[in-house]
Amino acid sequence: MSSFLVTAPILGLIAMVMSLSHLVPICISLIFGDGALWAFVASMLLNFASGYIVWLATRRFRRDIMPRDAILLVVLAWSGGALFATIPLLLMLPGLSFTDAYFETMSGLTTTGSTILSNLDQLPHSINIWRGLLQWLGGMGVIVLVVAVLPMLGVGGRQIFKAETPGPMKDAKLTPRIAETAKGLWLVYFGLSALCFAAYKLAGMSWIDALMHTFTTMSTGGYSTHDASFGHFDSPLLEGIAIIFILLAAINFGSHFMVLRARSMLPYRHDPEVAWFLAVVIGSCIGIAGYLWIMGVYPDYPTALRHASFNVVSVATSTGYATQDFNLWPIFAPFWMMFLVSFASCSGSTGGGIKMIRAVILYKQVYREFIRLLHPTASVPTKIDGQPVENRVVFAVLAFLFIYIVCIVSLTLVMTATGLNAITAFSAVIATLNNLGPGLDHVGPSTTFAVLNDFQKWVLSAAMLIGRLELFTVLILFMPVFWRK
Repeated sequence: MSSFLVTAPILGLIAMVMSLSHLVPICISLIFGDGALWAFVASMLLNFASGYIVWLATRRFRRDIMPRDAILLVVLAWSGGALFATIPLLLMLPGLSFTDAYFETMSGLTTTGSTILSNLDQLPHSINIWRGLLQWLGGMGVIVLVVAVLPMLGVGGRQIFKAETPGPMKDAKLTPRIAETAKGLWLVYFGLSALCFAAYKLAGMSWIDALMHTFTTMSTGGYSTHDASFGHFDSPLLEGIAIIFILLAAINFGSHFMVLRARSMLPYRHDPEVAWFLAVVIGSCIGIAGYLWIMGVYPDYPTALRHASFNVVSVATSTGYATQDFNLWPIFAPFWMMFLVSFASCSGSTGGGIKMIRAVILYKQVYREFIRLLHPTASVPTKIDGQPVENRVVFAVLAFLFIYIVCIVSLTLVMTATGLNAITAFSAVIATLNNLGPGLDHVGPSTTFAVLNDFQKWVLSAAMLIGRLELFTVLILFMPVFWRK
């Protein structure tokens, strides 16, 4: 109860601040006169009023928050944020159930991109922009934004930031103060978003499409204004721009921050993930393109390279755009892409999965064990960028991998128990737990998750939240020790 009382006033502040995000779709609705103005005004007022009432009623319980308070705050903020974000959808889309609306908004805030909506081309522009804005805000993290604009959180700010930020090395500081760090990251995020918007617009997108796809490119979210996703544009230039900004979004934003502050590219060279990330993704693009050409999917290698590059980069970084129905490719290609999304993105990025740094640590630990088999008395430390990795980090990564595998197996079994075939169930779990979006078979890129029943959607909504908050943050709430004094 103490943790709930401590986190309640901060949740109220978050709700009040985030109610201002409604101003974006309100402006879009005013410009296009799409009839959704009243829905967003009502939602904004309800969000603000609810937050104010909660803050007013619980502000006297405020104190420095402890790690367990921060964990509870993050989980409640994400799940509650998705709850309030359903209001415009429920008001504007007749026949949309609460389950479907919550699935859509949870998919948005967690930058997953799995959708139950169709006829996106006919939706009000403000509704589509709302979906994209949820992904953009969720990309860097609602909590980080609030820490940046609410320094009154004081000491507790670092606990909140560490609970939300993805990656195994959360103690690294970019600046001495956490509020400055959050502001710096958001400035980089906003700056890259502005460049992405300008590039899309200059390359031929309408400004509304450019805005929507900027939101969902920089967040590696993948929502689109078109049922055909990025394939609607059929433009190699736009695909090339998307690839560049998707790759940037999947690299640690801390490295981008350091590059700008140092005015040098050296921080990228010192980032142990960047070289691995680019090598794996680019190598996969080249290899899958060759495979598709050999298998006769495309008539020549340049065409195969174009389509393979875009879709591999999109899936590997958990963005989820599609220009082709890769569900129809020979099964090796989409399975390899599903494997990539499990680890390819860098920590501290907007991508999903276990992150490249964990994969590198696991690889080096396996190599270390091989060496110790040959030389039992040798001291062979696991090193990253020439620096030894502490055993506590290695153990944490191993525990994370174990829980990750358990989640995939358990959720897949639950989904198959509800009647789904193995490929649909497995790919749906991979797609949601890694915050990817489209899966395979019945939930492939040319279909939606509307084919699932309500129970399956709630299971996958939970998978999105667990994946976005990196497993432990959510799962620890189910441990009795968390609730003990």
